[in-house]
Amino acid sequence: MACARMKVHSKMTLVVRKEADGIRRYLHLGTGNYNAGTSRVYTDLGLFTCQEDFCEDATELFNLLTGYSKQRVFRRLLVAPVNLRDAMLARIAREKKLHEEHGGGRLIFKMNAIVDPAMIEALYLASQAGVKVDLLIRGISCLRPGVAGLSENIRVISVVGRFLEHARAYYFANHGEPELYLGSADLMQRNLDRRVETVFPILDPAMRRRIIDNVLELQLRDNAKARELMPDGRYRYVAGNGKVIDSQTILMRAEE
Repeated sequence: MACARMKVHSKMTLVVRKEADGIRRYLHLGTGNYNAGTSRVYTDLGLFTCQEDFCEDATELFNLLTGYSKQRVFRRLLVAPVNLRDAMLARIAREKKLHEEHGGGRLIFKMNAIVDPAMIEALYLASQAGVKVDLLIRGISCLRPGVAGLSENIRVISVVGRFLEHARAYYFANHGEPELYLGSADLMQRNLDRRVETVFPILDPAMRRRIIDNVLELQLRDNAKARELMPDGRYRYVAGNGKVIDSQTILMRAEE
């Protein structure tokens, strides 16, 4: 089995209930641990759904983990080590191609770290084609942004504040048909190749827009706790323009 002896890093809960009209499944997919302690200091995102295609994928993934399945194709989920790497590379390449044909290419990725050489190379190629790439990387970035002829269109921002930014999110502009995926996986070899990871799409347009505007774009405007990675590898605090934007404080107030 492909997942034998691998750490299961996916964040999934599947509830199967016998109800009046038959069996019903309820699924929660998240970006963070089911841990009461870290939930007080980590920021994460999650999806609660009973859509059949999501639930069927989760059921088959649990069967894969127990050895009762050799599933290689999923309806909605991107799963490592099965199809996540190839799916991510294909979507980055698609964004590059669409930008070359129509313009307006945009990628926003949020994660703990970016280390994987193939993913970094794909983002460099997208940048060289003119795609605007914004990366919210809290920790390690082996990608070097803003290098002439290599990564002029890539920006790397790290937001370090009261709460630990822990969610992973992957946004693709996709020429007017945007895609947003959330999940447990950083772009590291261990996550893509040596762990069981789950990345899931946000299909509802309003929900997707809310996450893009109120999480991703907001943090890219942060000038209170954000630092920007320079081409020489140093970080500098993002300068304000008179108005202080503290993304974590704004998000806390929005939930009051």
